[in-house]
Amino acid sequence: MTDPLLSVKNLRIELNTRDGVAPVIDDFSFDLFPGEAISFVGESGCGKSMTALGIMGLLPEGVGKIASGSINFAGEDLSSAEQKRMRNIRGNEISMIFQEPMTSLNPVYTIGEQIAEVLRAHQGLSKQASWTKAIELLDAVRIPNPQARISDYPFQMSGGQRQRVMIAIALACEPKILIADEPTTALDVTVQAQIFDLLNDLRKQTGTAIILITHDMGAVAEMAERMIVMYAGRKVEEGPVQQVIDNAGHPYTQGLISCVPHILEKLTAKRQMLQEVPGIVPSLRDFGKDQCLFASRCQYVSEKCNNTRPTENKFSSSQTVACWLTESIQ
Repeated sequence: MTDPLLSVKNLRIELNTRDGVAPVIDDFSFDLFPGEAISFVGESGCGKSMTALGIMGLLPEGVGKIASGSINFAGEDLSSAEQKRMRNIRGNEISMIFQEPMTSLNPVYTIGEQIAEVLRAHQGLSKQASWTKAIELLDAVRIPNPQARISDYPFQMSGGQRQRVMIAIALACEPKILIADEPTTALDVTVQAQIFDLLNDLRKQTGTAIILITHDMGAVAEMAERMIVMYAGRKVEEGPVQQVIDNAGHPYTQGLISCVPHILEKLTAKRQMLQEVPGIVPSLRDFGKDQCLFASRCQYVSEKCNNTRPTENKFSSSQTVACWLTESIQ
């Protein structure tokens, strides 16, 4: 069995809020293997992006911190790494594509200058060599006429092209891990499909492992091999994508699937009305409580759910669920 490339164990990330310290990520663990594509799934506010920022060492200074747990990357614990070391890792060994490329790209520098800067900083390439490599990267992410477009500014490109530029920057140093945080936000469905195809092709060519962060179950089915469902900073379900979609064990996962028309139709073999997950994600002040944080939204809630935090149980040979409904399944 191949050793994990990234192994996160019992991670707890705390934020300082007006109501005190809140565990925005609580006892979160997962493994990522070389060349694998996994997905963090859940509503906004469930902790997906915060987990990524913790891995990247980009938690807001003075506000967020890793309180406990470990982030083991290639034998090194990043949870205690100094910022100088993290600067060497970011963009070089672990890269991240952020949600909105227009706010990630500098509007006063050309596309070529921004790609070349990464290559000079991490690989020590000369100005000419980095510019040549930047053109090759634009071609790799399928931007037409890269020799001309490399001198464009971000505002001269469409949303899909800007996202491709972000992918080029992220892959410039051939990182071992690529974190894609909602990489198709605000893009139309045709461009979304093109971006997912591009990421899949690049993963196969380079062997880069991918963590896809999304609330879109359709995107997960398109892109990932394994999925981790998060709710209120906790992992509630994990398993192979198709297996979880076909036989979701947690009521929250079932609710997410019921919101996606084409997945729901495949599962039921007939057209059904879409359903919503009732209620809202709990306030940060409730994170960390010793109970099921989904209880107020769950139709199967029991007294135990309100008083005791559910443990993670085997739901099948390769699927785990943190729900008291499944505690008897071994």
